[in-house]
Amino acid sequence: MTGAAGDFGVRPGEVTVDLPAQPDAGLYFIGRIRTPWTQRADCPKNAGEALARQDVCTVEIDPPFRPALQGLEGTTHLWLLYFMDQAPRNLVVQVPRRSGTAHGTFALRSPARPNPIALSAVRLLGIDGGTLTVIGPDCLDGTPLIDIKPYFASTDCHPDATVGWRRERADTAGPAAG
Repeated sequence: MTGAAGDFGVRPGEVTVDLPAQPDAGLYFIGRIRTPWTQRADCPKNAGEALARQDVCTVEIDPPFRPALQGLEGTTHLWLLYFMDQAPRNLVVQVPRRSGTAHGTFALRSPARPNPIALSAVRLLGIDGGTLTVIGPDCLDGTPLIDIKPYFASTDCHPDATVGWRRERADTAGPAAG
């Protein structure tokens, strides 16, 4: 995967940019997320859909990072941050398949972005050594894991949050739109 939008398929109305020759920073992948999905078409479209499907997945933590799991026992939900290594990195305006309207990449949760970092709030079912059993990631099998953070309902939940273009779409379509 070259990370170019052409590998992803550029839709009419989408805009790509030339990326810098060198990245600004490096990352340490701490493990891999194992899911049933090997092709983009089979993958849930978002974490909400992934949670609704109830597919059990695993998160394999590399041995050097396993001590960092200490204290997660009894935790019910986690944030997984991961690197969508098969997504293009040069799309700055996208036309989502479901809406057909162009939006800037930063107004979307699409995997195509300059730094294809995703996050999913997942339900933690169990920990066995260096393997976490979870429900809720929406990524392809083998996706590199960047970080794990505990989900704090007291600070991570914002029920009044809105996304402007989604609110505008709902206002024009009536109560059935989401």
